[in-house]
Amino acid sequence: MSAEYGADQIQILEGLEAVRKRPGMYIGSTSARGLHHLVYEIVDNAIDEALAGFCDYITVTINKDNSVTVTDNGRGIPVGINHKAGLPAVEVVFTVLHAGGKFGGGGYKVSGGLHGVGASVVNALSVWLEVTICKDGNIYRQRYERGKVVEKLKIIGTCDPEKTGTAVTFFPDGEIFEETIFDFNTLKQRLREMAFLTKGIKIVLRDEREEEPEERVFHYEGGIKEFVTYLNKGKTPLYEDIIFAEGEKDGVYVEVAMQHNDSYTEGSYSFVNNITTPEGGTHLTGFKNALTKTFNDYAKTNKLIKENDQNLSGDDIREGLTAIISVKIENPQFEGQTKQKLGNSEARGAVENIVSDQLMIYLEQHPQVAKIIVEKSLMSQRAREAARKARDLTRRKSALDGLSLPGKLADCSDKNPENCEIYIVEGDSAGGSAKTARSRATQAILPLRGKILNVEKARLDRIYGNAEIKAMITAFGTGIHEDFDISKLRYHKIIIMTDADVDGSHIATLLLTFIYRFMPELIKQGYVYLATPPLFKLEKNKKVWYAYSDEQLAAILDEVGRDQNNKIQRYKGLGEMDADQLWETTMDPEKRILKRVVMDENQSSEIDVTFTTLMGDQVEPRREFIEENAKKVRNLDI
Repeated sequence: MSAEYGADQIQILEGLEAVRKRPGMYIGSTSARGLHHLVYEIVDNAIDEALAGFCDYITVTINKDNSVTVTDNGRGIPVGINHKAGLPAVEVVFTVLHAGGKFGGGGYKVSGGLHGVGASVVNALSVWLEVTICKDGNIYRQRYERGKVVEKLKIIGTCDPEKTGTAVTFFPDGEIFEETIFDFNTLKQRLREMAFLTKGIKIVLRDEREEEPEERVFHYEGGIKEFVTYLNKGKTPLYEDIIFAEGEKDGVYVEVAMQHNDSYTEGSYSFVNNITTPEGGTHLTGFKNALTKTFNDYAKTNKLIKENDQNLSGDDIREGLTAIISVKIENPQFEGQTKQKLGNSEARGAVENIVSDQLMIYLEQHPQVAKIIVEKSLMSQRAREAARKARDLTRRKSALDGLSLPGKLADCSDKNPENCEIYIVEGDSAGGSAKTARSRATQAILPLRGKILNVEKARLDRIYGNAEIKAMITAFGTGIHEDFDISKLRYHKIIIMTDADVDGSHIATLLLTFIYRFMPELIKQGYVYLATPPLFKLEKNKKVWYAYSDEQLAAILDEVGRDQNNKIQRYKGLGEMDADQLWETTMDPEKRILKRVVMDENQSSEIDVTFTTLMGDQVEPRREFIEENAKKVRNLDI
């Protein structure tokens, strides 16, 4: 019988029910990313107080029970009756969607929490939430459960009349979220970024869950200039200054900080009202236009390039550039639901104007710095030209000889990319086993000889000249960099299969660095995976078990008994397994464990820092990184 569909089947979701029914619409997802988004929504409200000039201190505490408390010394959420709603203003903020001081009427001039859904959404998606406000000499408190008021607003004590602020504590709802455990490092990265973008604010992050609480303090008087220094810490700057421009035009407040380093990759990060815009937008376009025009004008006027010579391209000028573009704007228009791209046309003009004027003045006052940047750009231009010729030559060869795929690739017979996967395997011995083990219809094998080029330390022409990288580019079919076209991808699973030791991890990191720098869309769209070969094989009475971790081995031993009949083999490499074992443990789609490589675009600056730290020239940042993360390592071969 078909379900009835009439007027009464149209549901009206009252109040915050809509949020609980469709949480992804409001916070992006119900994964770990959405969970942490709850914290950012509350912190955003405190940052808005700071932008308005009323708050300079925020504390975020992960409590022992995994609830989170966000405290600020802002003005305190209003507690008086909102006459339109007939309720205390604080109750309206936490229980009504699209309510807040951000829709005109003088509450906030600029704000990050754009849609006025932040506090009420956090409330709707929490088992319980308590808000405590210090205002007018009184301490007020209200409590909610799953978005509904369970304790009316009441005065619970007194405070210093000079003191004001808000504390919000919430416990995320396990019915909504896939996981409810907050990650200290995830919060640390975002809060650090917020502190860089809000000059002078002090943000304290505290984790009370361990025996010894962990605490980090983020406070940067230099604002985004210090952000550039932080991002460049694993690189060698080409000059000492951080070039800085700021100003206001057409109601847009602009701040830009930048510095070139000796790397070959660009790192330009744009923000609007402290919200990261991974897809850029008008403010980033204005910055790029200003940079290209100003450097070409300066270089020609000062005879650093000849009048008739080819102009420097934006890509050449931005090679090795780290830049932060931060704008504050009263009514930002974002393209797309996820606020990832700015659309305001006035932002483009404002950034272009302010950067052009102030950058030209800087270059004229610092001719030595200007010369260094132009020389690096010219070297980039020559390398780009050499890379183009190498690329064209490869294309022509492919067209002539018809052998476009690399010789060592054992391709699969199915031609539908959705069914196909490619294993990138280190070494010929493992490659041989994998070729024998594979399912020929859908699994392709590409063996690599040794470690591929570290692209973090190489220009485009060297990358195109590297045989192993060329083999991967050709096998994937998408091209790289500006030629990249995802529709030409030949496999919907790209699986990196390396030994479970330090060397294998290094090769996997080199491969991920290459994909992240030149084909990031493959990671963003979820096509890149890491294979998980077993660490141990246990044989007892002709029966075999495989263990993928020390903990799993211990559990198997507890089950089968620990005695002299146990034969335990520790796999040092894929080559130690025969084809049947490799298929059974690592390649059989029914049994294998694949780890999908994911990236949060909202933390792209932090991802960049990690790759630079691990793969760049500077030893000291790498040592610090290893020391800080050593306690989290589970399996390490020395």
